[in-house]
Formats: sequence, structure tokens, C-alpha cells
Amino acid sequence: MTEKIILDCDPGHDDAIAMMLALASSELEVLGVTVVYGNVSLDRTLRNACVVREVVGRDVEIYAGVDRPLVRERVSAEAVHGASGLEGPHLPTPSRGPEAKHAVHFIIEQVLAHPGEVTLVPTGSLTNVALAMRLEPRIVPALRRIVLMGGSLDTGNWSPAAEFNILCDPHAARVVFESGVPLVMFGLNLTHQTPAVPSRIARFRALNTQVGEFTAQLLEFFRQHHVERYGWDGAPIHDACAIAYLLKPELFTMQALNVEIETNEGLNYGRTVGDVWRVTGKAPNCEAGIRIDADGFYDLLVERLGRYR
Repeated sequence: MTEKIILDCDPGHDDAIAMMLALASSELEVLGVTVVYGNVSLDRTLRNACVVREVVGRDVEIYAGVDRPLVRERVSAEAVHGASGLEGPHLPTPSRGPEAKHAVHFIIEQVLAHPGEVTLVPTGSLTNVALAMRLEPRIVPALRRIVLMGGSLDTGNWSPAAEFNILCDPHAARVVFESGVPLVMFGLNLTHQTPAVPSRIARFRALNTQVGEFTAQLLEFFRQHHVERYGWDGAPIHDACAIAYLLKPELFTMQALNVEIETNEGLNYGRTVGDVWRVTGKAPNCEAGIRIDADGFYDLLVERLGRYR
């Protein structure tokens, strides 16, 4: 039986790989791809989603969402992903654009049409999701679950304490984490266990396909930033972890935690505060990823992306 999902993303190198993984996997029925600002501005994240659809040749609808946070000024990550947001490979001109309907309305429509069946998979800021919840509260109990990439149970990457996706819009994240919807969270503490080192990148190139080469070139560009910024030998494929969990949950070790979002200004702004030792006495509100079988993760990625011919 397939799982109905909406991928809410801001492509982004790792978002692109998450999208390709989802569209290659028959276990998932991708109802649509909704796009939000984030790694770069909305016009570019939207075009990048259309580029990925063009590269893989899959018929999926794409919807433009929100172009700024609920409260704060927009931040973006051109320093990581380049000016286009998908630097590295040649980006074909998309032959098809997004649908006319707004992403937030699409999310509301699909969740209400399939109560208890839809999983949201946000891999960018949570602004689209939070706005959908605020505009139509009926979707909250109607959602199956939310499986997201964001946050961290240790250090941040865009501030000392905050991970980029959550820092983009901490107020939206707070809406989502306080909603009561079953949450699954993959933060930096887990995704940093998945570096795309040269030997792993070579596996995609060895597929000898357009998608394999496209993926290898994405990861080579993404890797170079991490070599220069952190001294690592590879770039984590953060966002694909959320899709991999839907396909092979046995690759992951999870822990039930209470996680709250810090929205007060200061050094901890945007931090995901995980109560690992349950000192607050609050009930867990999410399942947080702790460990991943990285070799199994790459086996899955190579096998699924190898389905594109």
C-alpha cells in the first residue's frame, strides 16, 4: 500500500535529491510538490523544482508557496547552494511551469480530501505548513503525520544554536511543533552522519545515466562548500533522510522527545530544544532521529536513482 505524501521543499541540492528519491519510489504517492522560499528566493526554488522534474521526466504537479517568513526578515543560503540554488550541473530550461493554485491551498485541499492519509514532508522552512494550519485548522487532526528535516539536538549550522530550516522561520516552526500532529524530525545531529564523500559520489556517476551524472555533479559542488567551510570530506544529504525514513525506517534509530522552538531573540533564536532527559516532565511531541545506517542509506539512494533511465 502506498503512502500519500506532499513534499514541501526549497531546492537546494539536498532537496533535489530528496525529490528524485521520492519520485523514484513506488511506495510513495507524491500528490504534489509544494515550494517555499529558503535556500534561495522563491522564484529560484520554484524553478529548481521544475528543473528536477524535467531531469527525471516524472509527471508531478508543482505549486508555488510563500516567499517570506511569518515575522522575521528572510535569510537565504546562496553561500552554500550558489546563486541559482542548484549550482554544479547544467540546469535545463523547464518545459513546464508550476500550477496556478497556491501551495498552501493545495495542502489544505489534499489533506481534507484524504483525511488521515496524507503525510507532509517539509525539507525547508515550515512557513507553508504553518500557514495552512492557521488558515484551515481542520487539517491538523486530518494529517497522518509530518516527517521533516530541520533542527538539531546538538549544534546549529546557521547560528551557534539553530539549524537553517528552522531559523528561516522559528515562529512557523513553533506553530507546527505545538500543533499536536505526529511529528518525525531529522536534525543535523543525524544528517551529519551521511557525508557524500568521493567514493559515494562515484557510485552515482557509475550508474551511467543522466540522473546519476546530475546527482554526482550536484554533490561535487555541495561537497566543495563543506570542504572549505568545515574541513569535511563530504556534504551531508540532509533532506533525503526524511524520504529514506518513509521507505526504510529500519535504517534509523529514533527517540521520543519533547522538542520546543526558541523564538526569543538572542543567541538561541531558532534553536530546537530537545528534552533528552525529560527534565521538563512534558510528554514527547515528536520522534527524533538519533542514528542512521549511512551505508544502507546510500545503497537505497543509488538503487532508487538507478531506476531512472
